[in-house]
Amino acid sequence: MRIILGGATAVVIIAMVLWFGAQHQARSDAFPRFSDTGSAEERGAAAFVGADFGGLSMAALQSHAVPWKLVTAALVLDAVDRDPALPISTDTRDAVLASYGFLVGSQVQNLPEGVHHRPDDVPLGITHGMITPLAGMPVQVANLGCAACHAGVTYRADGRPNPNAAWIGMPNTSLNLEAYTQGIFAALKTNSGKADQLMAAVENLYPDTGWRERQTLRRITLPLVRARLDQIPGDRALPFLNGVPGSTNGVAALKPVFGTPFLGDGLADAGIVSIPDLGHRHWRNSLLADGAYALPRTLRQGPTDATDNTPDKRAALATMTTFFTVPSMGVHPDTALTAVPIAQDIFEFLDKAYTPQPYPAPIDPSRAQQGRIIYHRDCSSCHGTYNTAPQNGHPTLISFPNWLGDVGTDSLRADTFTDELVASFAATPYRDQIAVAQTGAYAAPPLDGIWASAPYLHNGSVPTLWHLLTPETRPDRFELGGHMLDFERLGILLENEGYPADYIPFSTPVLLDTSKPGLGNDGHEFGADLNEVEKAALLEFLKQL
Repeated sequence: MRIILGGATAVVIIAMVLWFGAQHQARSDAFPRFSDTGSAEERGAAAFVGADFGGLSMAALQSHAVPWKLVTAALVLDAVDRDPALPISTDTRDAVLASYGFLVGSQVQNLPEGVHHRPDDVPLGITHGMITPLAGMPVQVANLGCAACHAGVTYRADGRPNPNAAWIGMPNTSLNLEAYTQGIFAALKTNSGKADQLMAAVENLYPDTGWRERQTLRRITLPLVRARLDQIPGDRALPFLNGVPGSTNGVAALKPVFGTPFLGDGLADAGIVSIPDLGHRHWRNSLLADGAYALPRTLRQGPTDATDNTPDKRAALATMTTFFTVPSMGVHPDTALTAVPIAQDIFEFLDKAYTPQPYPAPIDPSRAQQGRIIYHRDCSSCHGTYNTAPQNGHPTLISFPNWLGDVGTDSLRADTFTDELVASFAATPYRDQIAVAQTGAYAAPPLDGIWASAPYLHNGSVPTLWHLLTPETRPDRFELGGHMLDFERLGILLENEGYPADYIPFSTPVLLDTSKPGLGNDGHEFGADLNEVEKAALLEFLKQL
């Protein structure tokens, strides 16, 4: 009996050593280098590129984070199954990731001087680091970061994109999280039972992987992946649609966290929202497309100007945005608040150092001046007033109305933020940090960087600004993702519904159908009464923003 008890005690001690010697939270290896004495905006730019916000953890691995080497190996094997001519190589891996709109090998063009991009074979905006589920058993995990959605390609003077040169703060108008999530799910379903082939692909793609991590992937991670896949019924990774290129569905992603019901069967909860440019977003009193998250004790529709852009307001907005990591990265609400200092630095970068990419082609100053007059007459009461003397090529926002209302656009996204979701915030530490409400309307945003933000409206259902100003011409269907820009109509360059025959997109396009729920292209008919000369002038002014 003593021998048995002694053996049991030894087992318990060994288990405790393995558990307590583990590291269940990783620091991001995607963080750029910057000086310890750097400014807040330098720290913020670095965090924008590489901060993990607590999303590299065992807990996040249950929902949003992924075992990177295993997942990418499965994606490559899936690609090779479809096209046996493809090699199992990093080139194939990078091509697969680029097909989802990720910027692979892209260098950020607008980092502050003291921030230096770290060479990385993981796409821009994917944070990654090593955790150890048990002592001595490491595994690389990855998750989305700010720059996955909010770093866009730069553009050449002919409107062609340059995915090798990125601009943080601009929207990634090609990122297709729906296809990425489904691609991972399908690839793991197909290959998780093929341990030998999968591990051979891991070693081929990542030859520096140590034997401990290989054993962790094979003996611990892979069985957990198979068990998790067995818990998901049907052929979809998620019960809701996760967007189309350049858009996300953060409200539907939040509902499983709180256990609040979806609209319909989940697939009806298709309130997707286009990823915005972040210029002057900190002048808003409320966030999200419907203004559902507002600053406490502040009017959602109260007008603001430079005097309201205080450190306290930016800090309050930064605190609010840490909650975005809950639906987007799988961070627990209690943990999310620990990232407030990082978010505050990011807001200092946005306030002091961020401007959208300059329009890369010539602008007609005379026509732009005519457009400025039209803008201030017809648009500024909703979208804000810009000064007449551009600084660094960009007119500067000098007042913003925080307008919120109904302009006849598709109502589904506003409807998805339900009363049950509002009530759920009372049980979180954000109950005193965010004034949450179902507004049933949409907030008019500032228009910084609008020329590079196509498609338009809150749901991305209109391909160009010319179509927005000419409602009767809006196409029922059009391609988006990996697109080049039309600098005449200001938006996606189309020939009928598709891209020009001689253009090869850098990511896989999707045909957007405006008859689908949440994608209606009606409403916002302001500017329809302008003639073609006036429309061209207005577009010329918008190129400066």
